[in-house]
Amino acid sequence: MSVWLQITDTAGAVLVFLGAAICLLGVVGMLKLPDVLSRSHAATKPQTLGLLLVLAGVALRLRGGMDFATLALIGFFQLMTSPVASHLVARSAYRTGQIERGELLFDDLDAQLTEPGQEAGKRPEPDSGPERD
Repeated sequence: MSVWLQITDTAGAVLVFLGAAICLLGVVGMLKLPDVLSRSHAATKPQTLGLLLVLAGVALRLRGGMDFATLALIGFFQLMTSPVASHLVARSAYRTGQIERGELLFDDLDAQLTEPGQEAGKRPEPDSGPERD
């Protein structure tokens, strides 16, 4: 076995180990953090980085063109879907009132969700539909 193959195998093993450790830290963050926004951050940032490191490590180990293309597709779809899903979870938590607004530094959604002529911070009651007599 050549020295180059030993170096890439070792680098691949280190990347897989680092990626798995970062994913584990993300899981611990999801269990320990107090609110929805913090948990959604822990669900996406370290998990995405950890998976990309694992994919890079596996790519160094497999060294095949088709394998690399498959791993690149997995990484691409991870980058596209995980942050979007986390954003949707956080936005729905905001809209259903599960977030303490006093703890937010910036509240850009409040201005978007209030109607003209209504004071910020107070949302209208949802329509219950047409009233029946």
